[in-house]
Amino acid sequence: MGMTRARKQDEIGILKDRMENSEIIVLTQNKGLDAKSITDLRIETRENGVTFKIVKNTLAKIASKGTNAEAISDMFAGPVGMATSDDPVAGAKIVHNFAKGNDKLVILGGIYGNMVLDAEGVKQLASLPSLDELRSKLIGLIQAPAQKIAALTQTPAQLMIGVTKAYSEKA
Repeated sequence: MGMTRARKQDEIGILKDRMENSEIIVLTQNKGLDAKSITDLRIETRENGVTFKIVKNTLAKIASKGTNAEAISDMFAGPVGMATSDDPVAGAKIVHNFAKGNDKLVILGGIYGNMVLDAEGVKQLASLPSLDELRSKLIGLIQAPAQKIAALTQTPAQLMIGVTKAYSEKA
């Protein structure tokens, strides 16, 4: 028995919401991927703030109308999985890394903002550092000068104490 009309409308609403509110959408084709592998992928994506869902193509095409994802609606053919994320690099990186280890998951492409990505574009985006990695590097760069200034201001005092101690021991 198929989906009821009401369930289809609910699914279209969920897909449309994800398409409108995600920074990136990565589409994959998963011919021959077993249930355990899909479960592993879903767990990994969930742990990293990415959502992965196997979609019904007709419902996804309807949901994409009026969104940026309409530009990639022709990619909804065959068994398609859709990964969405607020962090574009994390979304691309998780799917790309999983596809490297599992040849039955093929990246079709995706969309980042208004920019349509092919499989190579997703791969290049996956090679960038994630938003969290960039934040930590930026904080490290900001903190480094302060630490160096603190070390420089303490060094003359330490030298002065050493010189004074050596002079007092000599006398």
